[in-house]
Amino acid sequence: MDCLYGSSLSFFSLLVFLCIIISSSSQLAQAFNLNTISFDEGYSHLFGDSNLVRSPDGRGVRLLLDRFTGSGFISSSMYNHGFFSANIKLPSDYTAGVVVAFYTSNGDVFEKTHDELDIEFLGDITGKPWRFQTNLYGNGSTSRGREERYHMWFDPTKDFHRYSILWTSKSIIFFVDEVPIREVVRSEEMGSDFPAKPMSLYATIWDASTWATSGGKYKVNYKYAPFVAEFKDLVLDGCSVDPIQEFPSAVCSAIDLQIESNEYSVVTPEQRAAMRRFRQRYMYYSYCYDTLRYPLPPPECVIVPSEKFRFKETGRLKFGGSHKSHKRRSRRRSQTPVVVLDNDD
Repeated sequence: MDCLYGSSLSFFSLLVFLCIIISSSSQLAQAFNLNTISFDEGYSHLFGDSNLVRSPDGRGVRLLLDRFTGSGFISSSMYNHGFFSANIKLPSDYTAGVVVAFYTSNGDVFEKTHDELDIEFLGDITGKPWRFQTNLYGNGSTSRGREERYHMWFDPTKDFHRYSILWTSKSIIFFVDEVPIREVVRSEEMGSDFPAKPMSLYATIWDASTWATSGGKYKVNYKYAPFVAEFKDLVLDGCSVDPIQEFPSAVCSAIDLQIESNEYSVVTPEQRAAMRRFRQRYMYYSYCYDTLRYPLPPPECVIVPSEKFRFKETGRLKFGGSHKSHKRRSRRRSQTPVVVLDNDD
């Protein structure tokens, strides 16, 4: 079954975990009363010419990467907080060097003080599963990256799975199939590192051969092109704003309150337990436990002793991981530096 994909757990442990995740997902899905929109209702072509292909019903798109270019789309408006979501299916077979990104950013407007929330999928050689990472920047704090990296409990190339970013004035939550996998709670100590300016939603596929797979050891092989990422069931919940507007309108303040009162904005005890189980089994790097990089953990880090025990001082797993070193690289799609975990398996 696909749920066994890429996992080193025992068969029995996997079955127990998957039963819990499936149960939690079912409960969460009921809470996620989402209004999907067509592509033209909320998005526009960003780059890639003919490498963005709309679905016949206009409610989804395919993004292609070939030897000439990648491709991407952007929301037609910028949002001051919101819930951003899509069902995504990733390319299969050899995908080393390929990155598919679903993220919010305002780097085009605030070049030196930009904010960003990332979900980035990292391809690999044939036979090895996709991995993904989440990250956030506030007010241009690119020197203080907050990366976490994970394996998946399913094959993301076989079927569509929903990936979501919730951003409010109080917290940020990343979701996979309605299961919360990471929560960042805003604190005074974070200051301007917490994203606070209006952002657009982006989705892209591009060649990141210099860093994405084993620190650049494996490159994109265009013999397998085109690489195709599919997006459908698109969701943009939020209030569109002028990026240079100094104060939010009363309408946007009301929409913010509505989003914050939605059930997906409240992590229940059951959801928190599902998040903890995911992080225990599938998170293989956390900046919070990278004491070489951050001798004093950043203020938003919640150090869990039982979780900390599993990680080396490099922030990588003591057991079951082969992540030996990290280097700082740059992403072609922006000037944001990325800490690369070399020799990822």
